[in-house]
Amino acid sequence: MDSAEKFIHLLYVPTMNCNMSCKYCYLGDKTSDSESERGCVETLEYAVEKLLNEGVMPFNISLHGGEVTCLSKQDFRNTAAFIADYYDKHRAVLEQNGFQVGRPHIKTNLFGLDRHIDSIRELNISVSGSLDLPFSLHDEFRVTKDGKSTLAKILENIELLRGIPNRKKVSATIFKEHFDRLEELKNDILFLHKNSCLDMNDFNFMIGFGGQGGLLSPLTEDEQARFFEEMHRTFDGTELDRGVNGAWFAEFTPDYCTGCVNCGEKFFLLERNGDVYSCVRGQGNSDFFYGNIYENTVSEILDTARTKIFMAHNKCGFSEDCAECGYLGLCRTGCPFVKKLYGTRKSYTCLLQNKIYERTPALYPKDENPRSEAYGYTLINHPQQSHCYYKREFTLDPSMPTLEEIIARDERLKYIYSDDVFLLNIDGIEHRLCSQLLRIEREIVCITPQSEVKLYVRKEALAAECDYPQNNSLYIMLLSGDTIVYGDEGREKQAHIMTHQVFRNTLAAYPSDKDGYYCFDMSALLRIYSDSMTEDTPNNLFFTTSALRDYHYLKHKNNAFYHIQAQNLPFQNIELYCCRQERITT
Repeated sequence: MDSAEKFIHLLYVPTMNCNMSCKYCYLGDKTSDSESERGCVETLEYAVEKLLNEGVMPFNISLHGGEVTCLSKQDFRNTAAFIADYYDKHRAVLEQNGFQVGRPHIKTNLFGLDRHIDSIRELNISVSGSLDLPFSLHDEFRVTKDGKSTLAKILENIELLRGIPNRKKVSATIFKEHFDRLEELKNDILFLHKNSCLDMNDFNFMIGFGGQGGLLSPLTEDEQARFFEEMHRTFDGTELDRGVNGAWFAEFTPDYCTGCVNCGEKFFLLERNGDVYSCVRGQGNSDFFYGNIYENTVSEILDTARTKIFMAHNKCGFSEDCAECGYLGLCRTGCPFVKKLYGTRKSYTCLLQNKIYERTPALYPKDENPRSEAYGYTLINHPQQSHCYYKREFTLDPSMPTLEEIIARDERLKYIYSDDVFLLNIDGIEHRLCSQLLRIEREIVCITPQSEVKLYVRKEALAAECDYPQNNSLYIMLLSGDTIVYGDEGREKQAHIMTHQVFRNTLAAYPSDKDGYYCFDMSALLRIYSDSMTEDTPNNLFFTTSALRDYHYLKHKNNAFYHIQAQNLPFQNIELYCCRQERITT
């Protein structure tokens, strides 16, 4: 493959089996492997080929679990060898696009590392292990399936990596129980640095959150900040200065997945049976399930990923604190999975992240115009709120009448701006449409080519501003989410997809289940244009009548104040995300 249109980070889970039973495991009782009809390498090979054929190239393939070291020696070696060959084959394309090509990488609990040490050495597999600090809690929280100790063997297995040039590191998840033994924790970090082959400058802290087994207590934000400050107080200026000011808290910086506007654009987890999820956090959760690589097309999976992450952020809402913060462009409000779990609008490590940014302002400068960043962010994840942060290009002269005042003075404008003339029923949900110029928030919905869409039009609206109602028509305009430059003025506007008119006599012939309203089933009409509608940005659907449209432009000509304030389409509207396929669910 000489090029790619999209690059993604791919976690592969070749087995759900695990040799340990950690009290805060996010997979709970799911860590027992059932017989799979798919071979370990077979699924990964199939998925990668299918992705590449659609112009999607993984820039990183890492092995996760379950526990990777539970694989047989042959499966482990073959899977890692496939990844090594993949990197060699696509190195040129990846490097040309700015990606650093690594080696096969495993995330492991280290307990079964000894079984695969030969393959790790020969294939130069990098190792990221996890353990509990302080050690006094390790055997309480991280034991085998039958409750036996794991720490001694894990330390022995770490020692097997001594002398091997492969990159090796460990990480630890911090809950309140760990925080309460802070001095022990710091001493054990120093112990590993001085008495093992690990360079503890290359080490990661992770902050535990609720729902991970439910037996440990998450840190409060204040405790997270105190933990951060205590690590710096102890290790700044020491031989671990590079770590505490770098890798230790790197997971909470913009380089990680939580710094994405929509992580469904970039991060994916593939299980051996072909199921695709968001990541290890969303693994097994239907709200973060994207489809199956054997059963769904790549475009279906990508569309579902983007939509589900959008919905997760959107349902949580957007905090005004984030709009004023100045660091929104760095944190992007955090992990959508944890926000949904907590029912919060902000990152669960918000205060900790602020501490990190404030400590290194040259690397993480504060935005001096935060509401501008808020507009860009909400336009993507919370479009119904983006109007709150939009900076108008002009301000009205105090002597100029407002649009609302102009409408109040002109009875003939009423139907153009009324919020009860058009009702739109989409898949059984009714939406009362109003003018986009008078909205206090945007209304955006998702439709598919299978959606049922019915429009209800107040009958009297077809007689408004019209001497001969039988000559009047319902006037529908569909605009794309893409923009083009129109006209001599060179103004960039949404591209028009279609205009459709339905005359009054035709409307009157259709059955209606709502008194006082004509009913027009426009499902088939929208289906015709579904391929022209955008999926990543909202399309715009407007409604008026031919007579009202004519009067709007007549008012434009006669009233400069109206022209200035109503130069964009003022008609009743709704915005649509078009998903080409039915939404994938479990």
